[in-house]
Amino acid sequence: MRPRIALTMGDPSGIGPELAVRAAQEPEIASVMDIAVYGSPDVLAEAARRFSGGKLPEVVPVGALKFAEVPVGREAAACGMAALESVRAAVEDVLAGKRDAIVTCPMNKASVNLAGIPFTGHTEYIAELCGCESYAMMQSADDLRVIFVTTHIPLNRVSEEVTSERIVEVARLLYNVIRREGVADPLLAAAALNPHAGEQGYMGHEDEKTVKPALALLRKEGIRIEGPFPPDTLFIDAIRRRFDGIVSMYHDQGHIPFKMLAFDRGVNSTPGLPIIRTSVDHGTAFEIAWQGRADLGSLSAALRLAALRASSGSI
Repeated sequence: MRPRIALTMGDPSGIGPELAVRAAQEPEIASVMDIAVYGSPDVLAEAARRFSGGKLPEVVPVGALKFAEVPVGREAAACGMAALESVRAAVEDVLAGKRDAIVTCPMNKASVNLAGIPFTGHTEYIAELCGCESYAMMQSADDLRVIFVTTHIPLNRVSEEVTSERIVEVARLLYNVIRREGVADPLLAAAALNPHAGEQGYMGHEDEKTVKPALALLRKEGIRIEGPFPPDTLFIDAIRRRFDGIVSMYHDQGHIPFKMLAFDRGVNSTPGLPIIRTSVDHGTAFEIAWQGRADLGSLSAALRLAALRASSGSI
């Protein structure tokens, strides 16, 4: 049976609606999966009129936002709510078995917060809807896989949130994902938290007291993991290509090099959830919203990965 994908429209002020209607009409995508776009019918109809020759994919209506009410390229509470409700509806349908996976177009965190709803990101929100406590954000493109110990928190909180327990939890998630992708005995790498891996404590003690004990515990479990590596050299081709996956300690440590290497084809996914969820690895791109300039590469990759996992029964 063809995978049934719930695709959310993202923030109406951004590039999400354009990407959604265009991707749903791509022959190589439409030929292998059934896509339903969750969101405002009026906004999606306008996107189809402008960007897909008027061809409107299957739409699951969520909310009543009109395109005339959308402040294109700007933050707005109404748009934040429309995007959030689309995600909620899609997750509920996947949990109920009506769809096989959810793929999300980009949202704007500030717009959701303007609506009075504390929101740090798709990853955390979907995990909450699923009642899931053990999960992590992962970025992937072919054999490049990066998972994150911490994500959407201020930098001054990272050192307290990076615990040995959390490192072990996240590394296990990464290891299991890679095994499900067909690598029998993955080799992982862990980035250090501090510059130069702490220089034996002269640049911070966290790598000695927190990271190394976690890696030692993982090795005792039979998980092959090396490090901690100085993060400024870990992503160099000669080093990173030795490994099947990388454990990054905080958001920008892994996101910056990943996006430099694979921005046009990267996929965001969430290991640990009871459902399949993938996403683009970029934001709402307000500066080019509704101009027909958005690149489909990341969304196409996210849809293909979701369909592959749904077909194989792998979360």
